Amino acid sequence: MTLKSLRRKLAAASLAGVVVFSAVPVPTANADILGTVIGAGIQYAALNQQLSYYDNEGRDELFQQMQQEYGVNDDPYLNARLDGIMESLSGAIAQVDPTIEQKPYQYFINQDKSFNAFCTLGHNISVNTGMFDMVSNDDEIAVVLGHEMGHGQKKHVQNGMKDALIAQVGLAVLTNGSALGQLIANYAGQIHMPRAKEREADKLAFQYITHSNYNPGACAAIWQRVMERSTSGGSFLSDHPDHKDRRDTYAKSLTEYSGGKVKIDADKALVKVNDKDFLTPAPADDMSSQERAYFVMGNLATAYHNGHNAGAAWADGDILMLGDQPIMEAVSGDPSAAEMAARLNEIK
Repeated sequence: MTLKSLRRKLAAASLAGVVVFSAVPVPTANADILGTVIGAGIQYAALNQQLSYYDNEGRDELFQQMQQEYGVNDDPYLNARLDGIMESLSGAIAQVDPTIEQKPYQYFINQDKSFNAFCTLGHNISVNTGMFDMVSNDDEIAVVLGHEMGHGQKKHVQNGMKDALIAQVGLAVLTNGSALGQLIANYAGQIHMPRAKEREADKLAFQYITHSNYNPGACAAIWQRVMERSTSGGSFLSDHPDHKDRRDTYAKSLTEYSGGKVKIDADKALVKVNDKDFLTPAPADDMSSQERAYFVMGNLATAYHNGHNAGAAWADGDILMLGDQPIMEAVSGDPSAAEMAARLNEIK
C-alpha cells in the first residue's frame, strides 16, 4: 500500500461515525463531544499498542521495512567499520545503562548521500552512506551514533513518532496495523525531537564516548568539521542546537572532564593547559588546525581525568605522551614531540 493510498483510506476512516456509550439520552452537542473523546481515547490506546509492538516484538519487521524504504549499502569496508563502532559503543553504554543488553541495536547503512543517521522504534538505526563521505575517522562517527543511541536508551523516539503520525494522518492510522509499520518506516528518518531531548542525547553521547576507547575530543571535533563543510553555520534541523553551540558545549564538557586543567581558544585553535598556552596544531591529512586541536584537547583531558598526568610528558618517537596517555603525533608543521613534551612539562 502506498503512502498516498493509505492517507486516502485513513481520511475515509476518520470520517466514520463514533458510538456514544450511554444509557441516558444526552443533548446532541454533548453527545458529539463525548463521542469524540471516547473515540479518541480508544484510538490513542490502539496506537500506543501498535507502537509498542514495533518497538518490541515487531522490531525485526520494522527493520526489514526500513531497509526496503531506504535501500542498503553492502560495502564490506564500510559495514566492517560500522560493526566495530556499534560493538564498541554498545559495550560502553552497557557500563552505564545495562538495559541495552535487553534490546541490542540493529543497524544498517542506507544509500542516502547526505550526512545523517537516525534511530527509530525497536532500537533500529540507519546510517547514511554520506556519513562516511563526510567523516574519515571512526571517533567522530561514534559521537553521532552515540547521540542516536542516547535517543534510543531514553525512549525519545516513541513520543516523537506518535506526534508525527497523528499530525500527518490522524489517529485513524491505527485502523491498519501492517500499513502502520510501513508508515513508521517512511517517517523513521524524519522525526523531530524537542531541543531539550537533543541536548540530552548530546550529553549521553559524551558519557558513552568517555566509557569507550574513542577520543572524547571527537565530540567537539565532529561539529567543527561540520561547520567547515556545511553551507550554513546553523543546524541541519531547526530542533537541533546549532553546530557552534554543540561544539562549544562539548569543549566545556572536556574542560570539566579534565578537572578544569585543559581549555581551548577556539578562534585560534590554541590548546591551553593550566591557563597557559600549549599548542596550536598544524593542519594534517583532511583535518584543519581547529578540528585537530579538539583531538589534542580530548587526549589531554583523558590524561588528567585518569591520572596519567602524574608522570612526565615524554616523546615516544613522533608521539607525545603524558604519562601513559598518548596525546598526539607530531606531523609536518608541528613542533617535534620532544619540544612539545618539554613545553608540557613546564605547564602541566
